[in-house]
Amino acid sequence: MKSNHIQHLLEINLAMLFIATSGALGRYVQLPVPVTIGSRALLAFVALFLYCRYKKFNLKIDTKDAGVILFSGVLMGVHWVTYFYALKLSNVAIGMLSIFTYPVITAFLEPILLKTKFQLAHLLLAFLVLTGMYFLSPSLDFENSYTIAICFGVFSAFAYALRNLVLKKKVEKYNGSVLMTYQTAIVGILLFPFLFTISPNVIIDQWQVLVALAILTTAIGHTMFLMTFKHFNITTVSILSSVQPVYGILIGAIFLSEIPKGTTILGGVLILSSVVIESFRSKKKT
Repeated sequence: MKSNHIQHLLEINLAMLFIATSGALGRYVQLPVPVTIGSRALLAFVALFLYCRYKKFNLKIDTKDAGVILFSGVLMGVHWVTYFYALKLSNVAIGMLSIFTYPVITAFLEPILLKTKFQLAHLLLAFLVLTGMYFLSPSLDFENSYTIAICFGVFSAFAYALRNLVLKKKVEKYNGSVLMTYQTAIVGILLFPFLFTISPNVIIDQWQVLVALAILTTAIGHTMFLMTFKHFNITTVSILSSVQPVYGILIGAIFLSEIPKGTTILGGVLILSSVVIESFRSKKKT
């Protein structure tokens, strides 16, 4: 049991490392946000579909689940688009950290939507995450793009929290790769018309970063993340995943030379503290 718990913690950290590449890649890609997300989703769909066929996963879903999966796909699209706008308007640190209001949002929504027991500890840990974010965020000034970026990030966080809660019970029924196949298909279809707003050559010129977003960040990272839903409740997952912006900031520092300030390091320490505390708490429950 102990080794399984450690394995599950390692899995969610690896998933967060893969997903954290979205920050640097989102800043690096030189395409309109809807085009970037639409291309990313379609490429990820192809990769996931082929993988599911290779593994012989059953791609059929019950009719009664179609509405929930469709709604979760729309939420995923909203999350991706608003998140990438946050990245474009600020930097990796602000873009990624602003969406990590979602543990707080999740802590409030989970008892309501999934009828789980309200836990004060989750709110306290989420507050610790927010305190860490405070040290990384700039002063709020509605005349600069950073404030707008934070607003996009918080809205993205709401969509992400709601999507995770909506899919919680479906992960117990369907394989994570199958669910991500449908999610990427939905996002790809919704944003497909935007691909005709620019020259195909412009999109092709960015194929390396789009493939990285599709395979590394989406197909691998988000599928692994969905699979962790089987082992932890959604609020626990959301708090454990708060290590993601720390990974993202490190990747941004290495590849984009966006060196964090002293306050950024302090904020990262507070966020990591919440992850460590929740790791021990979830271990005791297991």
